[in-house]
Amino acid sequence: MNFEDILYEVKNSVAWITINRPEKMNAFRGQTCDEIIKAMNRAGYDREVGAIVLTGAGEKAFCTGGDQSAHDGNYDGRGTIGLPMEELHNCIRDVPKPVIARVQGYAIGGGNVLATICDLTICSEKAIFGQVGPKMGSVDPGYGTAFLARVVGEKKAREIWYMCRRYSGPEAVEIGLANKCVPAEQLDAEVQAWGEELCQRSPTALAIAKRSFNMDTAHQAGIAGMGMYALKLYYDTEESREGVNALKEKRQPEFRKYFK
Repeated sequence: MNFEDILYEVKNSVAWITINRPEKMNAFRGQTCDEIIKAMNRAGYDREVGAIVLTGAGEKAFCTGGDQSAHDGNYDGRGTIGLPMEELHNCIRDVPKPVIARVQGYAIGGGNVLATICDLTICSEKAIFGQVGPKMGSVDPGYGTAFLARVVGEKKAREIWYMCRRYSGPEAVEIGLANKCVPAEQLDAEVQAWGEELCQRSPTALAIAKRSFNMDTAHQAGIAGMGMYALKLYYDTEESREGVNALKEKRQPEFRKYFK
């Protein structure tokens, strides 16, 4: 299986899936999402693999969400908005093995959503978590909002989305967004150690536990699917486009002048 946007490697029964677009702060395009889905399924159903790590290349970013150069009303792939986001999110939840997010830098926007959906999150002291959707003319109408509330609590989730603030690695652990924060030079060893420890557990018991944990939020998949259609309509408005235009022009967006 050949990949262009990601790297795939198995280390002592732990599969590492690395978004390999450091020049784009590991932002994903349609192809990136497709490749992560393929790699997730490959690792998820490989009997030699006991745990999966999702991360980004380089030191600056885990993932910064959708590639804005591909977003000008539409992204570059399949799916409702040109990105198969519903499928990617469901894939991370559905593979019968624990998925660890290794966050070494920015986990922003859609990258923050990916880290939230993963079963476990281990981050560096240099990690930065946060949302930017309402600052950029975007939002995640599925797991990124509803499931985040399940992870960090309703009030904190609303703060994260409404205020678009940034949170350090230690703060992420404090609010429940991450499991552990370690010095940057210890991150890889810590993540691998967690993965190898998971490999010592009963794979069937872990698979059942994961399904059970996901059961009470399984309805959010339907909400996300419907929400993506609303998001597509929103992306076609001048209000949404103002976020991308302002970023390109390096100015503050003026959303309210387009609000009807």
